[in-house]
Amino acid sequence: MTMRSSMLHVRVDEETKAKAAETLEAMGLSMSAAIRLFLHRVVVDQALPIDLRVPNADTRAAMAEAEELVRRRPRFGDAAALIDDLEEKRGQ
Repeated sequence: MTMRSSMLHVRVDEETKAKAAETLEAMGLSMSAAIRLFLHRVVVDQALPIDLRVPNADTRAAMAEAEELVRRRPRFGDAAALIDDLEEKRGQ
């Protein structure tokens, strides 16, 4: 029994698409076949079939800075509390 297929649209820049198509063609794969293979591995392995790397020092520093900004920002229970805080700061 065959499963119904579904259309998947993916946005990618032209250069990446062209280089990927060239590489996949050399492997005997179409873009569609490669994407199907990728998705099949995600389902089977319950993981991404790619080798993720540890971020470099610059990336780690940027991530730490972003986390610190999030920690320091005020938190509000609702929009009214946010507006009250903004108006209070504007009045100072």
